[in-house]
Amino acid sequence: MTKALKRAALSALALLAASSAATAAPDEITVAWFLEWPLPFEQAKVDATFEKELGVKVNWRAFDTGVAMSAAAAAGDVQFLISQGVPPFVTATSAGQDLKAIDIAVSYSENDNCVVRKDLEITKENAKDLIGRKVGVPLGTAAHYGFLKQLEHFGLEASQLQVVDLTPPDAAAAIAQGNIDVFCGWGGALARAKDYGNVLLTGAEKEEAGIRIFDVISTPGAFAAENPDLVTKFLKVVNDENAAYLADPDRFIPVLAKDSGLDEAGTRAQLAGFALPTIEEKLSDKWLGGGLQAYLKSVADFFVTTQNIPAALESYEGAVDASYLEAASKL
Repeated sequence: MTKALKRAALSALALLAASSAATAAPDEITVAWFLEWPLPFEQAKVDATFEKELGVKVNWRAFDTGVAMSAAAAAGDVQFLISQGVPPFVTATSAGQDLKAIDIAVSYSENDNCVVRKDLEITKENAKDLIGRKVGVPLGTAAHYGFLKQLEHFGLEASQLQVVDLTPPDAAAAIAQGNIDVFCGWGGALARAKDYGNVLLTGAEKEEAGIRIFDVISTPGAFAAENPDLVTKFLKVVNDENAAYLADPDRFIPVLAKDSGLDEAGTRAQLAGFALPTIEEKLSDKWLGGGLQAYLKSVADFFVTTQNIPAALESYEGAVDASYLEAASKL
């Protein structure tokens, strides 16, 4: 072999090695999730099923909002975002962030809401009395979107109220102390806020008004493209736990309560307000088969009108990838 051929062969081998290294599965991943938000996947988190099935170390990082999850994903700090709200996902992808919605985590019209201090005696019948009141809500989240849509339903605008950017735990503490008039948030914080106030609209009333509240499982698009088998196995574990929970909910309660930071009564109450669609349902036209993409567009367009984002994408088809869930359904 001539020197030139040797050099060419060595260069080819180097390129092949570099390509293999670039596509090799990572040694570990980090998953973003929420405390006080009990979901069946936590059983697999606790008993290390994710590690067993994925063959990698799994780190878990708790967040207060889906907005913070997006920032962590943009920095390369997390690879999976479990139960990211649609509004933070829309905000990120509208700005050009490489995130893909790959599954539906949970639907929960009752478990994300706005609560008004009891002593104000403001209900859906006299909602105009909200004008001038102070609202604690995490901006850019599902709670923020739900708040704005409820205002629209009542013929009000956010500019007519004092809106303060607060995480749900901080907002729950603020309404308990009388520092805000309205709490908007989810999970355990919502349960605590209800001790001091009443909801404006029930989950059923919100859905009747066209306000759907659900979360996605998202991941950086480049990561998913480089690790399709790992992403598929991850979704397989999540959906296996969902199915097992639906078949025997009581078995999950103690583990989910301890892991999420709630007592068992609070865990049962939260789960009672959750809907967990099956894989078949999630792959249907209602969800990843087209409904999700259309809903993302509607949320984005609404956020443009309320000046929460500068512009929406023409389509959100590219922000959704059902291929990994489809593959998981065949395992």
